[in-house]
Amino acid sequence: MMKSKQSLATSELAKLHVERLAAIEAASEPVYAIPSEYPAGYHVEPHSHSRAQFVYARSGVLMVSSILGRWMVPPQHALWIPAGLVHTVDMLGDVAMLSAYVSPQALADPPTAIRVVALTDLARALITEAVAPPEAKSGRRDLIMALLLEEVLRLPDRPLGLPFPSDTRLATLCRGFMESPSARLVIDDWAERLAMSRRAFTRFFRKETGISLSTWRQQAAVFTALPRLAAGEAVTAVALDLGYDSVAAFTTMFRRTMGAAPRAYFRAPEQY
Repeated sequence: MMKSKQSLATSELAKLHVERLAAIEAASEPVYAIPSEYPAGYHVEPHSHSRAQFVYARSGVLMVSSILGRWMVPPQHALWIPAGLVHTVDMLGDVAMLSAYVSPQALADPPTAIRVVALTDLARALITEAVAPPEAKSGRRDLIMALLLEEVLRLPDRPLGLPFPSDTRLATLCRGFMESPSARLVIDDWAERLAMSRRAFTRFFRKETGISLSTWRQQAAVFTALPRLAAGEAVTAVALDLGYDSVAAFTTMFRRTMGAAPRAYFRAPEQY
């Protein structure tokens, strides 16, 4: 039976990904930078690399998952993935990304945790230049890579990580909420399902995730909303689907979490 065009494309992308991983491991330069594109819905199987990865979502939204949680990278943001961390990647929409793979020796004190960061104009320009073909006998590329590393450490964090608990009962509740998020989640309901008092559950949830349930719920709602908003869906439709009583309530939550109202947040800066 002949493969469909879609399955053939998926097979070719998987082969290309394996080739990229081999090239990353074989690279000798301190920073190895490459561009890549993936179609909506594509899933990158669990993998890791000996280098840290700094990945910039130039367009589309990508979701990175590991045993530690999930991290969303919307357009004009980037993610730092520490070396050796096994993770998967899911494309929420067509994704164009630029990645810089940083050797362990390139930074004296590299970040050891996953970080979602907002890009400055300088960082965006540097990583765009980093993936360009190198000029023959030019020291310009070395200067670009060195400055990129300096800028990466200065970028502001964004609350786009969603930690997942290790407790299987609590993890089941969290995954169920991700499948059907709601602004009306009540702490007492989850506490009762785990046969705990409200106070005991509150302490337990913070111990397992590092944040409160209300903060986790807001970030989970943002995870659901961002791909839809980035695809151009109306703020009203997204807000109502998430169970918010009004667009104003959703906008207030979004602004508190992301630093700007939805429409302002998706006003893309100048592209390079």
